[in-house]
Amino acid sequence: MSDAQPPFRRTQAGIAVDIRLAPKASRNAVTGIETLADGSCVLKVSVTAVPEKGKANKALLKLLSKSWGVAMQSLDLIRGAKDRNKTVLIDDPAGDRLEALAAWARTLE
Repeated sequence: MSDAQPPFRRTQAGIAVDIRLAPKASRNAVTGIETLADGSCVLKVSVTAVPEKGKANKALLKLLSKSWGVAMQSLDLIRGAKDRNKTVLIDDPAGDRLEALAAWARTLE
């Protein structure tokens, strides 16, 4: 991750997380943070589920819920339902989890 900023940003509704999902992978895992050509950062995630009928999206939310220790009901896919590039919203209007998420992201280096 070196010079990259974490892919988390505070919004009025909570914390938005930009993600690049790789479905049909060999394992479910958060594999790191990637800086895109435009300078933005995304969380790289792989899931074993296939990208049909929302299976990969459901697996993504389940993995993030477990990794971050938040309830699945607190996570909402707000962009990219049928795309590899997604945005997940964490229901946290006060932004209380932002610092903890940034610290968690540093462990991916």
